[in-house]
This record gives sequence, structure tokens and C-alpha cells, in this order.
Amino acid sequence: MRSYMLLLFCATLYGSNFVLGSLLLQAFPALHLSAYRLMVSSVFLLIYLIATHRLTKITFRDSVYLVPFALIGMLLHQVSFFTGLRTTDATTASLILSLAPIFTALFARLFLREPFTIRMTAGSIVALAGVFFVVGHGGSLGIDITEGIWIMFICMLALSGSIILMKKLTERMDSFVATVYTTVLGCITVYPVAVWSEPHVQVEPGFWWWVLLIGSALLIQGLCAIIWNAQIRKVGAAKASLFLNLQPFVAMVLGYITLGTPVSLTQVGGSVLIICGVVLATLQGYKTRKTPDDKLDLSPAER
Repeated sequence: MRSYMLLLFCATLYGSNFVLGSLLLQAFPALHLSAYRLMVSSVFLLIYLIATHRLTKITFRDSVYLVPFALIGMLLHQVSFFTGLRTTDATTASLILSLAPIFTALFARLFLREPFTIRMTAGSIVALAGVFFVVGHGGSLGIDITEGIWIMFICMLALSGSIILMKKLTERMDSFVATVYTTVLGCITVYPVAVWSEPHVQVEPGFWWWVLLIGSALLIQGLCAIIWNAQIRKVGAAKASLFLNLQPFVAMVLGYITLGTPVSLTQVGGSVLIICGVVLATLQGYKTRKTPDDKLDLSPAER
């Protein structure tokens, strides 16, 4: 029960990340916000890694996966995440990113030759139908895909691709060590892009904005990474993945309370279809691939 409560705690914080990101964008430029949060989480995770004597050397073969992960799973994902949140509400963004397990399965089929079953296909269709309702214009069945929604789709694809890279990387090193190294590399790649693309930005937020930024980075990208990696070894990837499906509902409720984001019946129906589709697709995937190496490893900056 303790493990499930901790996973629920993590999933709740991950869901709140969409709302917190939208709030922080009121005070920080998108890319600078991403860079600052990665700095905070990198320092925290590095200190924890050194304190627990788990620091290991990186070989050239490790870099074959680390460098692409930094470019796709960190740079592309972080840039598209915060850029998309500028024009997309937290609820819609979280629902689009909840499609990541399905596209991860598709990428696994293409690049890792893993099976993609009929049940996974059916789940994908149900989830995509849910997206159709979520992005419906004005609650009708007409599709109105904005620029922000396209950007969040790119973010979701980057997340899916990075999960495949992380799976290969964790075949060579401990999952938490890989998480720390990729977070540090993410900071190294995102910060120069932020300075280059937003060169004349003067960041002068108030004290409490910095408290919110540092606190969210420490909790969501730092502490939750430690908790998640510890608990997933106890309950398994299949059960842990179910808790991630709570993220859209957390984002929907918090978005309504803190940001006043309206929630339509069409969105609620669409979110139910997406979650049901993802559960239908991913449960079958884990049943057919129960191996000790089948981990659900995500870098904390990806959530």
C-alpha cells in the first residue's frame, strides 16, 4: 500500500506540472524556464547520486544513446513542451501527452521489432478517437488543430522516442544513473538554445515566482524521480504505468481551479476515451513482455 501511495503522489505531481508550467510562463520566457528548472534538478540529482556513491563513468558506447537522448528527449521535448503550453491549455496538453505509451509501442515495433497486437491496435483507435473529441472546436465534432496542439504532438513524439532510447540506455547502466546523466545533458543543451533564441530577455520575476520554480523543479524533476525509480522496482512497470494515466485528470481539475480553464463534456468524454485506449493498449503490451528488463523509465524532465 505504501508503494501505491507514493506512486499516486508522483502521478499527482506529474499532472500538476502542466498547470505549474502554465503559471510559470506568466513570469518566465519559455526556454529560460526550461533551462532554470533543469539546472535546479540537475544539481539536486547529482548531489544525491554522489552522496549514494552511484556515480559511474560514461563510455563511448553509452554516448551513442546519451547524445541522441539529450537532443530528442531533452532539447526537443523541453522546447516543444513549454512553447506549446504558451498557446495550449494544461488539460489539452496533458491529454495529448497521454498518448505517448501508444506511440512508444509503435516506435518499439518499428525500431525494436517488438509485437504490436490487435488489442494494442484497438486501444490506439479508441485513444485517437478521444483526441478527436478533445480538440473538437467549441465542443462540436469539427476539428480545430491549433499551432499549440501541433507543437504538443511534437512534444509527445519526442517523449515516445526518448523512452525507446532510455530503454536501450538502461540495458547498459542503472536507470536512475541514466536519469541523472540525461538530465544534466538536457541542461547543457537547453540553456545555450535559450540564450540564443531569447537573447534580450530580462528575467525579473518576483521572489515567490522563484520559489515556485525551484520548488516545482525539486519536487517534480528531483524528488519524484528518486521515488518513482525506487517504487517501480517493487510494484513493476505495468502497475506503475496505470498511475500515469491519472495525469490528465489532475491537470483538468487543477487547471479549472487555478487557471479557470473551462472543462466541457466533450473534453471529459474524450479524456475517458484516451485513458481507456491507453490502458487497453499498454496492458496487453506488458502481459506479453514480462521480463526483468521491461522498465518504465522516464527522465524526470520529460514528465
